[in-house]
Amino acid sequence: MILENFLPGVRHLQNIHPLVIHFPIAFWVGAALFYGLALGLRSDPMARTAFSLLILGTISAVVAVATGLYGGEGVMIARSVREHLLEPHKKVMISTLGISIILAAWAAVSRPFPNKGRAVFLFILLLLLGIMMVGADYGARMVYDYNAGGNACSQPIEFTR
Repeated sequence: MILENFLPGVRHLQNIHPLVIHFPIAFWVGAALFYGLALGLRSDPMARTAFSLLILGTISAVVAVATGLYGGEGVMIARSVREHLLEPHKKVMISTLGISIILAAWAAVSRPFPNKGRAVFLFILLLLLGIMMVGADYGARMVYDYNAGGNACSQPIEFTR
């Protein structure tokens, strides 16, 4: 595969989900930063940048969720890990995507930053980041505690607190 020649570490992945998950994180954090600056500085260029980052975050989250759902059934983890980590991870991250879609639609209607409820909008975006961190923690535990991201050690590893 061409991708494996270009990125040899890819051959150790069980699916491509780990390659795409960092994009929505970066875009959403950037959007929150620029919306905060736009609010504080009353800057339309900052708001336009924030809007672009929010849209890119939402699009990349669609890809991240799609690759996660596609790869989730085939990932080699114990049933206990699937129950305690994968299922909550999936629910939380689908929720973040839903919140992002709502925020992106809200911002698109009154481009680039809602005229009314700006503080509420920014609060919800910050809430999205907090929820995303919870979901990312579930994902990180699967990868780093239970080797869900590759084939570095034997599988399955049973869930432990």
